[in-house]
Amino acid sequence: MVDQLQGTWKSISCENLEEYMQELGIGRASRKLDCLAKPTVTISTKGDVITIKTKSIFKNNEISFKLGKEFEESTPGDHKTKNRVTLDNDSLIQVQDWDGKESTIRRKLVGGKMVVVKSAVNSVTCTWTYERIQTNSVSDSQALPNCDPNC
Repeated sequence: MVDQLQGTWKSISCENLEEYMQELGIGRASRKLDCLAKPTVTISTKGDVITIKTKSIFKNNEISFKLGKEFEESTPGDHKTKNRVTLDNDSLIQVQDWDGKESTIRRKLVGGKMVVVKSAVNSVTCTWTYERIQTNSVSDSQALPNCDPNC
């Protein structure tokens, strides 16, 4: 399942983000800026360590973890959280805990797109939809011997 999520993904839509962020206690200015962001997410693995990098024009975040093992994160909303990520059927599920609050982030493939559903403390949810970005690398051009990497 994690293999299917590996790659780079670009946000194409987001629903209910401001309400979700408000529920988490994130200030108005940050909420407005984040609603304008179109983040790119890169998911990769090295051995049994999974890394998720999120980049936008406003904030970047990176987490690395092993499935089922607790780790700490400073979120883009400045929460210091304890996290655990598990694999459940077709979803990568991250649970964040801080100050007696909990948020769940569920990542899964739906129709070739990555759908990320974030659920906050009082069941306020937001849904991000991402499409895979096809990346060109040296190995891609080597796989196609007649391809000019400059074209």
